[in-house]
Amino acid sequence: MVKIRLARGGAKKKPFYSIVATDSRKRRDSGYIERIGYFNPVARGQEVRLTIEEDRLAYWASEGAQVSDRVKQLVKEFKDPSIREKRVAAQTSRAAAVTAKLAAEAKAKADEEAKAEAAEAKASAQAEAAAATEEEAAAE
Repeated sequence: MVKIRLARGGAKKKPFYSIVATDSRKRRDSGYIERIGYFNPVARGQEVRLTIEEDRLAYWASEGAQVSDRVKQLVKEFKDPSIREKRVAAQTSRAAAVTAKLAAEAKAKADEEAKAEAAEAKASAQAEAAAATEEEAAAE
């Protein structure tokens, strides 16, 4: 039976998937019949995240190929760009929240350090004043 599924490529912690038509008995990354597209989950900036040759996908589906669940999701995303926009918006909002949290933590740490420095300066000023008072008392 022919299946349309993902075959993993890329380096460690930098995945890159090919969308392939392959015999279901073969291993995930072994030889395949045809490469239909690719999926780059770590695409940044102008890099293309998802490409699918829809005519070849339709051909293999008409031949009775079974499409994996993940590939079904990717095809749906490829056909309806609004899904991708929602995902990107969610990622952006999460990134903004993390950035705001880190900024707040950094500000709190800076405020705490400033208070500690002020307290230290006040203590050293009091110590200097006490030393000066002792010198005056000793001088009299």
